[in-house]
Amino acid sequence: MNGIVRSAVRTSALRGVLSSMTSTSSSSSSSIAGQPVRALWNMCESRRTAEITPLVSSFKLHDFHARRCYSRSHTKAEKELVEFLAEEIVAEKKAQKLKTIPTTLDGFAVSLNGAEVNLEKQDGTDKIHISFNVNHTVDADAEADVDPRQDDVELGEMKSKPTFTVDIIRGNQTLGFTCSFNNQPGASGADDSYNDIFGIDEITLYEGEHSERVYSVAGEILDGYLYDLLMNYLEEKGISNEFADKLIDLSTCYEHTAYVSLLEGLSKFTSGK
Repeated sequence: MNGIVRSAVRTSALRGVLSSMTSTSSSSSSSIAGQPVRALWNMCESRRTAEITPLVSSFKLHDFHARRCYSRSHTKAEKELVEFLAEEIVAEKKAQKLKTIPTTLDGFAVSLNGAEVNLEKQDGTDKIHISFNVNHTVDADAEADVDPRQDDVELGEMKSKPTFTVDIIRGNQTLGFTCSFNNQPGASGADDSYNDIFGIDEITLYEGEHSERVYSVAGEILDGYLYDLLMNYLEEKGISNEFADKLIDLSTCYEHTAYVSLLEGLSKFTSGK
């Protein structure tokens, strides 16, 4: 009897173990079988996202291009500036006295470099070099009497009167003059009886290259007779009142040409051409 009971207990226990193993196996199979399905769903979802993203990006790119095109459009101020410049350029070109700048002036070879003008000639053993810059040199030739009752006021002719340097080079030595045009004849001369249209502002003498260590003296503190002799010396070298008048004409024409070029460049810059 006891043997029968033990046999029944063993059989029941064995069934429980087998049932537990079967249940675990089924659960594992279900879990393993589900993984490929979830992976496939994830792949499909990623593909759908990849297909949608470029569309969104393309809309943003289109909006970016639209903003760029809008920023390139001309503003009201730019349009008005371009229209005015077109008329101003035509008027300034009509007012030009010389269409081309001369390459020589009283025996001096003329060379241009931006706003700088250089003249040079050989005088025996001496080399004479003149240089000036046309920036900020234009002023009315004569002041007009302004009548507040008149609407239109006639101003004097605009002329360029630059400060210029004259270097007389002999071997390794240079005698340098800094000169400027007088507002009135004889203004900077030692003797008011002379009608010089330019005067000596400074004089210096040095060897080799010029530097800040080189001594120079102002023309206004020179002895009057010495000043007159130096003006005569410049005249003998070709820098006379007549030459100074031609220098004004050269500077005026070149400054005007540079001004027209600036207007044309400004027009192209503003219009975006």
